[in-house]
Amino acid sequence: MFHRRLLCPIRRRVVLRKTQPNENVRAEPFCGGCGRKVGRKTLLHGVMALFLETSRVLVRSVKDLRPLTAKRHRVKGKWAATLPKHPPTRLALQHFDATYGAQLGPLWPSVRVALLSERKYGALFNNFSHNPHLEELVAQGCRDFISDGAAEASSQPDSECGAEPDSSGVSTATAGVGSQQQPPPRLSPNIKCFVFPRGDVTRFKPARPDKFGLLTYYLMDAASVLPCLALDVQKSHTVLDLCAAPGGKSLALLQTQSVRFLCVNDSSASRTSRLKRVLHSYVPKELLTDDQLRVTSLDGTMWGEVERNSFDRVLVDVPCTTDRHSLMEDDNNIFSRSRVGERRSLPQLQVELLLAGILAACPGGEIVYSTCTLSLNQNLGVVEQAIQLAEENHGIQLQVVSLQPLVQMFANTFHFAPDLHLGEMVIPHLAANFGPIYLCKLRRVT
Repeated sequence: MFHRRLLCPIRRRVVLRKTQPNENVRAEPFCGGCGRKVGRKTLLHGVMALFLETSRVLVRSVKDLRPLTAKRHRVKGKWAATLPKHPPTRLALQHFDATYGAQLGPLWPSVRVALLSERKYGALFNNFSHNPHLEELVAQGCRDFISDGAAEASSQPDSECGAEPDSSGVSTATAGVGSQQQPPPRLSPNIKCFVFPRGDVTRFKPARPDKFGLLTYYLMDAASVLPCLALDVQKSHTVLDLCAAPGGKSLALLQTQSVRFLCVNDSSASRTSRLKRVLHSYVPKELLTDDQLRVTSLDGTMWGEVERNSFDRVLVDVPCTTDRHSLMEDDNNIFSRSRVGERRSLPQLQVELLLAGILAACPGGEIVYSTCTLSLNQNLGVVEQAIQLAEENHGIQLQVVSLQPLVQMFANTFHFAPDLHLGEMVIPHLAANFGPIYLCKLRRVT
């Protein structure tokens, strides 16, 4: 007598059965281990169960089945679905941490938090609307920061305005360039921009049209009005807005009601169309005539060749990295991998635009350069290079006009960066989350 190993289809395991030496093990439908009679179908299920169990063990032991798969059945993995994705907003934040962390030092953590938070808006009041809601804005707790700043400046005694230029400033580094102190700007009483108090993050309601279809106010970053105020537009002035779209600053210039002729330009046809829609939504048709307003879509870098020595005031609000948009939106983000070359060429484009604005201004005219970025390369670096090129290539001498009076006038509304030897910059802060806005004013001497 000896033992034979047989499969028990019910217990699904191998069992031992005692048999005689000459006894044959029949392949009949019974369990050779437990002796229970089973059907052929049950026996087949047991065999399949053992096969599946063995297959699972083999699959676990083999990590990669591609060598065991026929070549015609193999599928190549898609790299776009397998590699980790780096959205432009994350790339922008990494770039800003490395660049602005070194530039701003201990200020960067608070500025970083503000940039990643919801921005604060101002309501540029539309003087052309026939159904004004001025009382409604005041009832909500808003205040006109322009008139408040002008009132505070007039109540203070006359004092020395403007700091002496830094030893590394343009005035000493570039021949023919001086820094001139300036009295407080003569602000037009017509322009009004309402903001909520510091620390108040209340949102403005959408503007409603009047009976003629003109909207009551235009929502924009309140700091974006500062370049228009710095221009100091007076009666009979001709003004050029070289990079005008989407139209907020052009609308602010029209609200002063001091512009004799305004030329607004943008190189993009689609952005120019948006600019026209904004103007038609806020300005009456009788003020959009050709003798008062001209809208063009030309290459701004070539404007100095088109109209040279023609305008009393020139605003050059150049394309930039738009720091806040780059951190919040993946769409149309300049930090996209496909736009690396465009981003690197921005400073050169900005220099060409500022130089074109300098050429378009008449002698004695004033130019304001502005961006919405914290980058030194796109701010101070561009101004310094444009001043140098204007003198070397065109024999034009420029004065840097101090904006300290403007800073002192609106210090209760905005946070300004300290220790800038060229221009001024509004930096974001949670209590007053406007900006970033950089502005620098130049006066053409020759």
